[in-house]
This record gives sequence, structure tokens and C-alpha cells, in this order.
Amino acid sequence: MSTAIDIVRIVVTIMGIGVAAQVLADRLQIPSVLFLIVAGVLVGPEGLGLIDPEVFGEALPAIVGLSVAIIVFEGAFHLHVDRLREAPRETLRLVTVGAFVSLIGTAAVVRFALGASWAVSLLVGALLVATGPTVITPIMDVVPVRERVATTLETEGVVNDVTAAILALVMFEYVLLGSSGLPTLIQKFATRLALGIAVGCLVASVVWYLLNHVELSVENAPQNARLIVLIAALGAYGLAEIAAAETGIAGELGSESGIAAVAAAGFVLGNVSLPYRDQIEQFKGDVTLVVLTFVFIVLASLLTLEDFAALGVRGVVAVVAIAAVVRPALVLLCTVGGRFSVEERLYISAIGPRGIIPASVATLFALELRPQNPEAATMLVGAVFLVIFATVVIEGGLARHIAQGLNVIPMRAIVVGGGRVGRALAERLEDRGEEVVIVEADERAVERLRRDGFSAHRGDGTQRDVLENAGAENAKVVAAATADDDVNLLIGQLARNTFGVETVVARVNSPDNVEAFENLDIEAISSGMSIAWSMDNVIERPGIARWMTELDREGDVQEVEVTTDGIVGETVSELQAELPDDCHLALITRDSENRLPEPDDIIERGDHLTFIGRKDAVRQAREYCSA
Repeated sequence: MSTAIDIVRIVVTIMGIGVAAQVLADRLQIPSVLFLIVAGVLVGPEGLGLIDPEVFGEALPAIVGLSVAIIVFEGAFHLHVDRLREAPRETLRLVTVGAFVSLIGTAAVVRFALGASWAVSLLVGALLVATGPTVITPIMDVVPVRERVATTLETEGVVNDVTAAILALVMFEYVLLGSSGLPTLIQKFATRLALGIAVGCLVASVVWYLLNHVELSVENAPQNARLIVLIAALGAYGLAEIAAAETGIAGELGSESGIAAVAAAGFVLGNVSLPYRDQIEQFKGDVTLVVLTFVFIVLASLLTLEDFAALGVRGVVAVVAIAAVVRPALVLLCTVGGRFSVEERLYISAIGPRGIIPASVATLFALELRPQNPEAATMLVGAVFLVIFATVVIEGGLARHIAQGLNVIPMRAIVVGGGRVGRALAERLEDRGEEVVIVEADERAVERLRRDGFSAHRGDGTQRDVLENAGAENAKVVAAATADDDVNLLIGQLARNTFGVETVVARVNSPDNVEAFENLDIEAISSGMSIAWSMDNVIERPGIARWMTELDREGDVQEVEVTTDGIVGETVSELQAELPDDCHLALITRDSENRLPEPDDIIERGDHLTFIGRKDAVRQAREYCSA
């Protein structure tokens, strides 16, 4: 009875700490895992003694395994194919060449810095290949970096979680349990990975068929859909592990094919058409938060001072070498010659925190090793958890500051309303290189927008938390483009007064409402007047009207503020000579006054230059004139 009471007390304590950590993380805009891992240490046996993981007994590895399955499934579910196209070559290099460099580099650091045997060093290297979604995703949730950077980090995390779990298990059998030959190692890795992917795809196919072709209860259809997807994650994990055991693929400690299965199932289901997708995502996110809280706090409570003390100063040297030498080296190698800027490459280098997979698998290995080789077990756990603790605390805590310092947080344009007007505006903004997020209340409209490659958030744009989640705190433009003037007025007022957005523009459907928008310092675009102006151009200025139509297809007109010292002090003629042939400076705006450029006019910092020409040429001119 006392054990049951202890379990209830521990679970309630963990959940309470988890909720507090989430609330604090939201308030401070810091990843919640930072607070979870610190809290786990504080309430564990080495701290206040409120949590003792030994209460769970031999069931702990199974509980952790199922929890990790849900977490990995959640991460893979959000990896959309259209996002992966942002940086496919770099991502592929990171999960292949980068994983290999991480394995060898980390093993070398552990071998020479900590004096561990090559067997233990290779095992630690295999485990620390993982930069899991359990840490990356919470960081990306509060640090709105550019889409291609976030996608690359999240994809690397999901894929490397699978790679590290299976590779570490095979490596454990190979170097410490005496399995024979390198070919055997490669064969076991490939077989377990292939089995997991096959099971995951099979489970995803069954779930897709059930949700799309089987009539669910009308009243409880969303609830049933959520439960089916949750069971799919757990079922994929369990079926893969059972299949590995039945076919003899699994070793003494299992196969970790289940991790590959849930990753495959999550990725497939995340990229097919599913009913009630938004409800599924919300429910799945809540469940993931619960299991993430449990796993991080429980595993953090396993840390002991003896494990860290055994490493001493050498442990600090090893962590610095792994995080500040090995990680940057592999990232810079894998992203060379790609579409990432130097600042983006440096940010990816700086963000490589390790998560649940190395922690849970290292714990499993340590339990197996301790009776026969306690020194190796201590070295393994100490090295792995020290890297996890240091990278989560330092990189997770400083992620936003690093992003701001390297200027990889883009100024977003938020379009509220995904109808014809909002969609057309988003297309034009994206074509000019803007980072656009569409906020739309209708679920079907959101699904259509996402299928067409737009970044869309479902929600009511008049709600503060919806705009905040869309990135309003870092937006330079908010455009209210719904068909309801009252809604557009509320959106504009919220963007201007609450978030201090620089440019707020709104669609006004009734000309009588224009004054109300202008009184709130909102740029009002009257639908009726816009159409009248366009028709008047066709009637009175047909040549200009045709030219503007052609310009929309092949050319562009853009305004940019001069923010770089490179052109300050140049004359217009000198600047024009440096611009692409198909781009011309059409207007200079200084102190809110517009003027046509003269060849001898001097360019000053803060001038707004309007360029006209072909799209690529105008874009090059913008980049040349702004920092």
C-alpha cells in the first residue's frame, strides 16, 4: 500500500511541477525543458528527496519508452514535406555526414578528455548523435527563427533521435557485449531501422483509412479521431518492438525499432489529409506536454553528484569541446555552399541540445553495466547527462538571445483572413521574400492554405493569444483582410496598441467606416475605392494599367530603407551604376517628402529608396541597400 501511495504522491508532484514550469516558461519566453530538468534535480534523491524513481521499479524503462514514443511521434507529425523543401540538401547532410562526424568527434573527445576506453567512448558518441525534438521543439516554440532554420533543426532532431537510439543499442551489443564483426553491426542497424519504418508506415495507413473511410460517431467523431491517433503512436511502438523480438532481431536490451516506427507513422500521418486535424494536434500537444514533463523530471532526478564528481574538470572540458568544437564543425561542414547565411549557420551550430533519447537509453545501459563494470557505467551516465544538462540549460536558456544577437529572427508579416484577398496579399508578400503567416478561423480554409504551402494558424485574429502565437510581437506588418469591418477594426487596434506593430493595414468594405480606422492610425484600404481606381486607370490611363498588370507578372516595385554604410554618401549616378541592369531608382523619400532622383543627389542613411524593375533585380537592389 505504501508503494501505491508513494507512486500517487510522486506522479502528483511531477505534474504539479510540470504545470508550474510551463506557466513560468510562457511568462519568461524560455523553453520549459530548462525548468523541468532543473526541477528534476532539485526534487530528486540528491536534492529535496521528493521523488525517488526506484519506486517505479523495473517498469520505469517501459514507461519511459512509451512516453518517448509519444514525444517522437509528435515531433515527426509536424514535419511537413513542403517545409522540408526549404533546405533538403543541408538537412540530408546533417542526418548522414553530420551524424557520422558527431559520432567520431564526440567519441574522440570522450576518449582523450575523459580517458574512457574506446568502447565507452563510441557508445557515448552514438548516444549524443541525438539532438531530439523533446528539446528543439520547445525552443522553436518560443524563438521564432526563420522557417528554414527551424525546419532544419526539427528535422535533424527527429531523424537523429531514431538514428541514435538504434545505433547506440547496436553499438552497445557490438563493443560491450561482444557481438562479432562490423558487418554484423551494420546489418543489425539497417534491419532494425527498416523494420521500424515498415511497421510505422503500415500503422499510419490503417489509421488514415479508419479516419477517412470509416464512419465515426457523429457526436464524438473528433474525440474518437484523437484517441485513434494516440493509440496509433503507442501501437506503432509496441508492434515494432514485439515484431523485433519475435523475429530475433532484438538483442538483450530490445531493438529500439519502436522509435523508428513512431517517427515513420508520425511523419506519414502529418503529411496526409486527416479530418479534425486541428483537434488532433491540440490534444496530441497536451498529451506530449504531460509525458514530456514526466520523463524529463524523472530522468533528471536520477542524476547523482557522484556521476558528475567522477568527471571533474575534465568533464567540463569535454562538454565545451563537444558543444563548441564538434557541433559547429559538423554544422559548418554540412551547410557549406547552401542557402543558409553565415548567421543562420552559426545559430544552427549553437543550438544542439541533447534530450530524452540519450538520457533514457544511457540509463538503461547503466543498469545493465553496473553489476559487471561499475566504472564504465558511471563514466557513461556522467558523460551523457553532463552534456544533456549543460546543453539544455545553456543553449535552451540563451536560445532567444543568441537568435537576436545573430539576427535570425525575421520580422514577420501577419495576414488575418485567408480568403481571396488575404491569400492574394500573402502570395505577393512571399514573392518578395517576406516571412508570412496567415491567421484564419475556418478549419477547412486552414487545411487548404497549408496544402498550398502557406504557413497558416487557425484561430480568431481578434484574440491576443492567437496573434501572439502567430508572432505578432516580432511582426512589422499586420494586415486585416477579412470581410467584416468590425473584425478588421479590432484586429488593427490590437496590433497597434498591444503589440506596437509598425505597419497596420486593414481592408474596409464600407466607405463610411474609413474614418474610424484612420482615427486609430490604421491604414485603411477601401474595397470600393480600390476597384474604382483600377477601373479609372483602365479608362483614363490604359497604358499605365497594362504596364502595371505586366509588372505584377514579371516585375516589381519595392521600397527599402538605407541601413548599410556601403552606399551612404554615394550619388544617385554612382548607385545606379552598381545596380543590376534591369533595376532603376524611381523615387527618394526623405523626412516624409518624396522627390525624383537627380544624378547628383547624395544618398543618406535613413533614406527610403523606391526601386522598379524585374523581380530578381529589385530583390538584389534591396539586399544591397539594407544591412
